[in-house]
Amino acid sequence: MLTLGINAAFHDCAAVLVADGRVIAAAEEERFTHVKHGKRPLPFTAWQLPFHAIDFCLAQGGVTLADIDHVAYSFDPWEFDGFDRLLQAAPGDKAGDRRALPDSIALPLEPWRHPAPAGGSPWDPLFLAYIVNAPGQLRDGAPHHLKARFRLPPGEPRWQWHWVEHHLAHEASAFLAAPFDDCAVLTLDGRGEHVTTSAGHFSDGHFRRLAEVSHPHSLGMLYERITDFLGFLHSSDEYKVMALASYGTPRFRDQFDGMVSLDDHGGYTMKLPDRAGLEALFGPARERGGALDQRHFDIAASLQKTLEDAVLALAGWLHRQTGARNLALAGGVALNCVMNARLRDDGPFEHVWVQPAAGDAGTALGAALWADHCARGRPATHWRMEHALLGPEWSDDDIEAFLRWSHLSFRRCTDLAADTADLLVAGKVIGWFQGRMEFGPRALGARSILASPIPADMQQRLNDIKDREDFRPVAPVVLEDRCAEWFTAEQGGDDPAPFMLFVFKVRPELAARIPAVVHADGTARVQTVRADQNPRYHALLRAFEQRTGVPILVNTSFNTRGEPMVCSPRDALESFWTSPLDALVIGNFIVEKHGGGAS
Repeated sequence: MLTLGINAAFHDCAAVLVADGRVIAAAEEERFTHVKHGKRPLPFTAWQLPFHAIDFCLAQGGVTLADIDHVAYSFDPWEFDGFDRLLQAAPGDKAGDRRALPDSIALPLEPWRHPAPAGGSPWDPLFLAYIVNAPGQLRDGAPHHLKARFRLPPGEPRWQWHWVEHHLAHEASAFLAAPFDDCAVLTLDGRGEHVTTSAGHFSDGHFRRLAEVSHPHSLGMLYERITDFLGFLHSSDEYKVMALASYGTPRFRDQFDGMVSLDDHGGYTMKLPDRAGLEALFGPARERGGALDQRHFDIAASLQKTLEDAVLALAGWLHRQTGARNLALAGGVALNCVMNARLRDDGPFEHVWVQPAAGDAGTALGAALWADHCARGRPATHWRMEHALLGPEWSDDDIEAFLRWSHLSFRRCTDLAADTADLLVAGKVIGWFQGRMEFGPRALGARSILASPIPADMQQRLNDIKDREDFRPVAPVVLEDRCAEWFTAEQGGDDPAPFMLFVFKVRPELAARIPAVVHADGTARVQTVRADQNPRYHALLRAFEQRTGVPILVNTSFNTRGEPMVCSPRDALESFWTSPLDALVIGNFIVEKHGGGAS
């Protein structure tokens, strides 16, 4: 049984292919189109399906669209809080029928000229029209160059279409991928159809939602609003605000705490100020590219602490309701690794696991896994996400052919780990392109930029190479069996961190040996790796340790500013030659800009 999962309603559009409960392929559209996040979360982009990502998934599975049994789309238009308004205004007998589509709806020619309805947007009719036509768009809308795998026989497609509620897709992406048979489940993001936060319990193959918070009450929207206020791009740059928080003190806690009111039922309400209200509280908003000062750092720190405390309270309620030992997290807010570490260290659960594509891309995974799970009778056991290497890959033959076609000098390695470690020990910064691409926003050793953590100036060098803001930290990857020697956590520190979604304290006595990865607050966002997860990556760390005594490298995503992570050999070479990288290690080959030798 083949199930295709699709996320397309908002941003981070993605596709996933599941075969009988096992994930075959997963990828985000941005990696193929070079449009970061695939698109902006706007109502007039809702029609765009991730055709390139779908095409990859079909190719990886050796199938075509005609072979698909189920299609799971991670948004349910009938659950959208604007749908009732459209039904009430719809002509004919279908008005008021909760699961029937009206024959027509009122669609303003110029929505921006119309006042917003209470709790909604004048763009809602257009947004919903695009969503409900997704099945037809999948059937008929593939670009010309991708048509081959999208051709269908005459008549209705054989697949069964599933509209999966957005937060259920987030939840399923956690509980059907986590290493637990029984777990509490918490999801937080900006918004779905109407839910912004949900809490539930998964056990014996069944999931039950215990609490939910509805729009406009949203911790994710609060973080987005402050991201915009601080001059960054909302629904994109929230991680920058998290990094800024480390430089500030939470002197605006009272203002933020006054926006969030927790209740005794696993929920909360919010008073979310507009731009004028925020300026009354915090002073003038920062313009994009403007100078950053202590006020901005303190706003970020205050926001971060309010978020952490609110989520800790929600987790405490959820633990009391379920008695579960384990917690699985998803939703865009779950990419906040500082918050995740607070949950691990100060929360009531023994183990905390975060799905690595926790943002909206992961809803394609959750929708597919949920539709598959239900179709197979909700079995008690499920697939477990040991790694996120689910994207495209290229063989050494393909890579060599492309290097020769490009008329580049390169060398083939007989000991790739040793040769690469020698470059790193010499202070070189390398692009690392190996195996299947990562699913999710973190580079995890397939499409990475790697460097030694030993030089004190390496963070600034990497930020210069990637044209990033100076305050941005870089992260360490460490051999899993050596992690505890270098990094500590209050609780759960023995749990692996293969997805770089938790911060750890750097042991003070060792911080001076790896200054490049120590953030301003003495922490580091750690990735652990085992040989069975990524053999070449693990071998490289071993080789670097043999030469330096340090089982750690700097790992950041292989891209430059404004670009998604590289996907193909062409992407890797273009990024390499248009940045100050020193060498490219691609498959079993090394390309150098200076003294690289001939093939």
